[in-house]
Amino acid sequence: MKYPYFPGCTLYTKAKKLDDAGRECSLKLGFELDELKDWTCCGATFPLVNDQHITMSGPTRILADTKDQGNDKLVTLCSVCFNVLKRTNHVMLNDEERRAKVTDFIERDYHGEVEVLHYLQLLRDEIGFDVLKEKVVKPLEGLKVACYYGCLLLRPVKEIGLDSMEDPTIFEDFVRALGGEPIEFPYKVECCGAFQTVHSMDTATRCSRDILRSAKNCGADVVITTCPLCQFNLDDRQPEIQKSDPGFSSIPVVYFTQLLALALDLPAEDLGFERNLIDPLPLLKEKGVVE
Repeated sequence: MKYPYFPGCTLYTKAKKLDDAGRECSLKLGFELDELKDWTCCGATFPLVNDQHITMSGPTRILADTKDQGNDKLVTLCSVCFNVLKRTNHVMLNDEERRAKVTDFIERDYHGEVEVLHYLQLLRDEIGFDVLKEKVVKPLEGLKVACYYGCLLLRPVKEIGLDSMEDPTIFEDFVRALGGEPIEFPYKVECCGAFQTVHSMDTATRCSRDILRSAKNCGADVVITTCPLCQFNLDDRQPEIQKSDPGFSSIPVVYFTQLLALALDLPAEDLGFERNLIDPLPLLKEKGVVE
């Protein structure tokens, strides 16, 4: 079974480990991520004003290409790409005036025919977490996991529709299916600082510190995320956090596909953990997740 797949730019560079693990896990689970032909960047941001139509030309073209290649679904792993494609598709479905301006500009006929799915959503709704649980080879027993959603995977809820914006459970249900223990912590849907890391590192450091401290205070061993920017901020900001807060102790931040791969018994040495600033392997070995 093949699902059309949009990797996006960052999954070919900084977040390649998110992509590689996702592709390998899909084969273990009985489906294949079939990469779109000749895809382009989604733009990485969705326009916040209604008359900024040109910004939607890129993601609309991606969706139109998906349709023209004979597909009615499109899967992505990156929560940024998911947010942009999902919200663009919502406009194409529901706003006739904006749709006409965008499709006229790119000279394509597209009316929102493609369903945009996040990989987590595919596992929940298409494969089923019960089936996923049956395919787990090495349950993540004893591993306490903080499921960090961030902003873009859930918001705005009327356009995204993946889960509750305030009290989501899809990530926690995923971890339970892998045999791990999801830890509830109050900052799981708070912002990590996002692009503030470019021009206000202090802001990103403060936001990341609050999230990580909350996760650790609630007993987490590791934080997982779906977002390359969130992973970067939460992982790379930890030395700065330690400088301003000597009592802070580090915590690994990994992609959800990496934990999925470990549960499916894929080799840890192939999962790109060496790219993490905070090495997760000592913890994973201590917990018996990695030998």
